[in-house]
Amino acid sequence: MIGLFDSGLGGLSVARAVRAVLPRHDLIYLADSAYCPYGPLATAQVRERALFCARWLVAHGAAVIVVACNTASSAALDVLRTTLEVPVVGMEPGIKPAVAATRTGKVAVLATSGTLQGDRFGRLVEQFAHGVTVRTVACPAMVDLVEAGLLRGDDAEAVVRGYVAPLLADGVDTFVLGCTHFPPLAPVIATVAPEATLIDTGPAVAAQTARVVAKLDLAPGSGRVQAFTTGDPALIRPALWRIWGETIDVAQALQGTIT
Repeated sequence: MIGLFDSGLGGLSVARAVRAVLPRHDLIYLADSAYCPYGPLATAQVRERALFCARWLVAHGAAVIVVACNTASSAALDVLRTTLEVPVVGMEPGIKPAVAATRTGKVAVLATSGTLQGDRFGRLVEQFAHGVTVRTVACPAMVDLVEAGLLRGDDAEAVVRGYVAPLLADGVDTFVLGCTHFPPLAPVIATVAPEATLIDTGPAVAAQTARVVAKLDLAPGSGRVQAFTTGDPALIRPALWRIWGETIDVAQALQGTIT
């Protein structure tokens, strides 16, 4: 199986991209909803939760781990790769494609505070953003929208407009969706910023996952998708179904802690 985890439901956007390129491989998804969102947590706590989630997925049969969360990738990717005995695929905001796409020389990264404050993000900007202004905006209310399954409507548009409109007024023409919660809101962002370019790294992560699977010669399965949460399945089930686009079962995963 291919195991994916996120602080909550945002990583489903990555799981959807993985399923598109590997439709016959089985997926197991863990939403660490009891600790969502990761953005405000200390780096050490995010690392602790990432280790727990990855180990839980391996214990339940995952042969590859996809860290479907920018904040967890920023905080824990190196630790996961040196700790686990299976390959680990991580996320990073798409600064390089955004710099290539911008016409005004101004891009904005919509993310969480945990991602934006991380060393990995700083290195990306330093490496790729030569001559381009990179604005960064932490968008916790957009995370809340997705966790509640509010992907459309006036309330969702008002929240998105509050973040995006000032950036448009400043000349930003390219938006990096630097949190896996944000691709499900792409239609709303496109409504608010119809001329802007949106950068989603989910497909690139899916392509890298496919390369890892091929290198491992990991046999396809039945295309089964399993979902688990460290929170209350009944609370997240409606939003999960709305984001995923079809009904799948959601079961309880014991929270656990890593010492």
